[in-house]
Amino acid sequence: MQNYEKFSNFASMEIHISDLNDLPRAAEQFIAAMGARKIFAFRGGMGAGKTTLISEICRQMGVEEGIGSPSFSIANEYHALPSGRVLYHFDFYRLESPSEALEIGVDEYFDSGSVCFIEWPEMIGDLIPEETVYVDIEEDALTGERIVTLPDA
Repeated sequence: MQNYEKFSNFASMEIHISDLNDLPRAAEQFIAAMGARKIFAFRGGMGAGKTTLISEICRQMGVEEGIGSPSFSIANEYHALPSGRVLYHFDFYRLESPSEALEIGVDEYFDSGSVCFIEWPEMIGDLIPEETVYVDIEEDALTGERIVTLPDA
């Protein structure tokens, strides 16, 4: 059984994003729904808006430094101000095997107690911690609206 299946019986919430102007509101809604949960795995096709949403969430959480896709670095570390809280953003799309994630110490990141945002979690298989919250992003083919679904806390 995949880890994400354990959430299938829980209620979920949807956040609708019509265009880029909706991102700040959507990020605020997402942050409010995070609760004490720390690890979030974003699923969606190429171009669904995973990086764009995660970047806005980080901004709303207080990150002022440049936020970008960790496509080539695999992991980006951000510091939220004024709290100094550390946030990690991963993009595992380019990995050829889960062992590459182990080589960068992904388990230490996940065990750090910091918030972790993961893109392409399927690339690291069983390395995803059990407590991970799976977030789905889908694009409405007719309107272009993004629908973000995550389980309620």
